[in-house]
Amino acid sequence: MPIDANPSPARWERLDAHLGDVGGLTIRRALPTTRRRMVGAWCFLDHAGPADLTPATAMRVGPHPHTGLQTFSWMIEGEILHRDSLGSEQVLRPGQVNLMTAGRGISHSEESQSDRLQLAQLWIALPDHRRQGPPAFEHFPSLPTFPMGGFGATLLVGAFEGHRSPVPSHTPLLGMDLMADAAAEATLLLDPAFEYGVMVLEGRLSAAVNDESTGLSEPGQLLYVAPGAQSLRLISGGGKCRALLLGGPPFPEPVLLWWNFVGRTREEMAAYAAEWNGREDGGVFGQVRGYDGPRLMAPVVPPLKTPTLASGGTGAGGSASSAGSAGSAGSAT
Repeated sequence: MPIDANPSPARWERLDAHLGDVGGLTIRRALPTTRRRMVGAWCFLDHAGPADLTPATAMRVGPHPHTGLQTFSWMIEGEILHRDSLGSEQVLRPGQVNLMTAGRGISHSEESQSDRLQLAQLWIALPDHRRQGPPAFEHFPSLPTFPMGGFGATLLVGAFEGHRSPVPSHTPLLGMDLMADAAAEATLLLDPAFEYGVMVLEGRLSAAVNDESTGLSEPGQLLYVAPGAQSLRLISGGGKCRALLLGGPPFPEPVLLWWNFVGRTREEMAAYAAEWNGREDGGVFGQVRGYDGPRLMAPVVPPLKTPTLASGGTGAGGSASSAGSAGSAGSAT
């Protein structure tokens, strides 16, 4: 097993997730953090479970709005029922992806349909040319799978070593699920134009970036790899291990996150909140039909600083979110 090494900030860093709550379910939130806000267009990374649920602890997220993003839900264990204001009603099962494009506005609800649950719920920031476009919903029941050095790989989005996911994206992206039940080792060739994040979901995983050991990562940690890296070696020493590899070129536009919105200015956020809170029919976000509970209301918009880009993209602080907004207990995906 690789020995621990001191971080090299120019090449990689390890970030600790913080705990949150979505619909009564405890989650680990790896992005955004104060040290890093994005990995490519990935701007929000939640890992929920694995958890055993009872009727009292079932996940129930009432209707709530989104703008300027795509919600990307990857189901590992259990089932969730998705409803949205387009009239979509879809059960998400293990090995499947739900992709909801908010564009200028959409609303949705989510309810667990099983007594066990584990999933990754991620946000993808939309570029300016698409973020005011029409909303959409797509369900992907089957994704490419292939072996990789003892790991079983599922390609969630993007292309890798001759495989291509059917899930579309509006900026270059990579998303891959890597799972092993026993000792496994794989070396992945990276795109030097991309930055990457390795989000450990289960077990323990050692990694080396360009043959430099990064030590051991565990659930609740995100290993960030800066652009320029050529290779990533992943080693699982045994037992069950699961991780997500996420990547993309540094996002070229300033991004502001607050509550369930992705935008560019505080004025935009205030207008979104007023539209949702002030209209029983949801206004531009529409209505979710079939959910037997109240919708979630937007909180008071706090002072928000318009983000600026760091040199070369988002970097460590190139995007911004309000303190305790996207990361608050009231947030929903």
